[in-house]
Amino acid sequence: MLPEKLLEVLKYEGVVSITTWANDEAHVTNTWNSYLKVDGDDIWVPAAGLTSSENDLNINNRAIVTLGAREVEGFNGYQGTGFRLECTTTFVSEGDVFDKMYADYPFINRVLILHVQSAKQLL
Repeated sequence: MLPEKLLEVLKYEGVVSITTWANDEAHVTNTWNSYLKVDGDDIWVPAAGLTSSENDLNINNRAIVTLGAREVEGFNGYQGTGFRLECTTTFVSEGDVFDKMYADYPFINRVLILHVQSAKQLL
């Protein structure tokens, strides 16, 4: 189960960084907290682009994701917190997950599913 503090972070807007790598090169792309949907230990990301990420993930299906929100209290009472997620991934372009995401984001042509393996609070 994803940590409650992470679920709280997702209620606020913030930048999400998705890092993928293959062939000895890393690729970083971004999206927004508000675009993410949680389903158990999976996080769904609407994808219209993400072509370089998908190319990497076809070779190595792991991703590191960072995200945060200034509005959520972090460690030791400091304002703001963030997380580092280690994930395996799947892209889908049809089926229930795609249909649910397409209803909210009609610009997408795929959904990146992040299967969260670990979630570490950083701040």
